[in-house]
Amino acid sequence: MDDVRAVMDAAGSSRAALLGLMDGGPLAILFAATHPERCLGLVLFGTSPRTLWAPEYPWGESREDAEREAHEIERDWGTIEDALSTADHLFPGATDRDSLAASFARFQRNSASPRGAADFWRMMIDIDVRPLLGTLQVPMLVLSRERMDDAYRESARFLVDRIAGARLFETPGTGNGLYGDGFGEMVDEIARFLDAAASRTALGPERVLASVLFTDIVDSTVKAVELGDRAWRDLVAEHHALVRRELQRFRGRELDTAGDGFFATFDGPARAIRCACAVRDAVAPLGLDARAGVHTGECEQAEGKVAGVAVVTGARIASLATPGEVLVSATVRDLVAGSGLVFEDRGVHTLKGLPEQRRVYAVVDAPA
Repeated sequence: MDDVRAVMDAAGSSRAALLGLMDGGPLAILFAATHPERCLGLVLFGTSPRTLWAPEYPWGESREDAEREAHEIERDWGTIEDALSTADHLFPGATDRDSLAASFARFQRNSASPRGAADFWRMMIDIDVRPLLGTLQVPMLVLSRERMDDAYRESARFLVDRIAGARLFETPGTGNGLYGDGFGEMVDEIARFLDAAASRTALGPERVLASVLFTDIVDSTVKAVELGDRAWRDLVAEHHALVRRELQRFRGRELDTAGDGFFATFDGPARAIRCACAVRDAVAPLGLDARAGVHTGECEQAEGKVAGVAVVTGARIASLATPGEVLVSATVRDLVAGSGLVFEDRGVHTLKGLPEQRRVYAVVDAPA
């Protein structure tokens, strides 16, 4: 997501339409939800908000099947046999099947090693952006074909049903690749969609997806009594300086400071987690135990402040943490798949004032 924004900035593009193609769909969804002011519109093809089976996502793969695929990818990556199978999957009936497969095999070998390709697949299968779908505020067009694989067609309908204002455009034909049956009709529809999206007045979003971070010092009152007012005040000042240093380092935005606690937002959940771990480690030499909570969700914003259920959820998760612990919601865990962050399940909790229970996870490893 940072790469998308960096390219837009370098090109001088304040707003752009995104095409989320297959594996790129969740990334495009996350960018559009986090930076709606930078996104003119969103077009999706052959993409899914998640890969694995779930009770409300019955066309997803089992983890066993996904792991078998990972082994097959590592075994067959870059071979003509695998490229032929991929060509038939994407473009059935192609007249130039052999040359297409040869080009695709070269593409595979030049883009990743067999182990790297398998690792990428394992990363992708754990991504789940379903909690973000209801937060999207940009125009959306979902493309499909009448005879694509069932999983792709079901995913397209799932997206349209759960994203306000999203529209499905389905063409006749078969094949799971974008450049196939009905491609010309899809291009024409994309052009109409972009014309309509460009005519919309760009308004500042009232709601935005954000990762919220709450930190505080454990047993601060006890520590203050032990040290006395002046020594405690000096220690808190040093604590605040260290926290602000880490917020700046990880591009967090400080929104509030209450006593020894901080409330900040980030435009990426992995950065929020790493900042929380860095804060905990930075204040430990001061003899302070920090705890933190991270949640990602839709926030209301006005006059530079953010509010809403997501903010309350983040604060409640932080209150569950033990000394030195960084807790995150299941939403955050699902969004940072492949980041190298390692979690342990801390169970399902009832959060004060919130109707739904939440599963939370503790960060046990956060490599830089």
